[in-house]
Amino acid sequence: MKMDHEAHMKSALFEAKKAMEEGEVPVGCVIVDESGAIVGRGCNRREKARNALAHAELMAIDEACKKLSDWRLGGCTLYVTLEPCPMCAGAIINARIPKLYYGAKEEQSGSCGSVINLFMERFGHSPQIVGGILEPECRALMTEFFRKLREK
Repeated sequence: MKMDHEAHMKSALFEAKKAMEEGEVPVGCVIVDESGAIVGRGCNRREKARNALAHAELMAIDEACKKLSDWRLGGCTLYVTLEPCPMCAGAIINARIPKLYYGAKEEQSGSCGSVINLFMERFGHSPQIVGGILEPECRALMTEFFRKLREK
């Protein structure tokens, strides 16, 4: 089945907007199975949860694992609005997710090439990575969030 990458990234953007409405850095993620159905959703919740682990990717991976009753997400594709950090890259590797699509680059901690590409290292699994999906929309959300934060 051919995936509609922009439609799935729009679903991730919807999650990111939910995070922004709650005062969180607007990062959103969805995980889809081979049929194209969303099996996991997540948005950044670090402030609300008071937990450094509450990243969008980890929330979506957790939900997908529970829904599919498996820690291996080998038939799934992950869409996230911002290039994953090292922690999330590690979770993607450990969950055996074969395809990763992200929106905007993350110059501070991006682990798909901005700072380091952890997926190029010799781990037992390495997903296919495509960046820049709806990048202007993903970047605009981040810019708006941090502009409003500076105005406060």
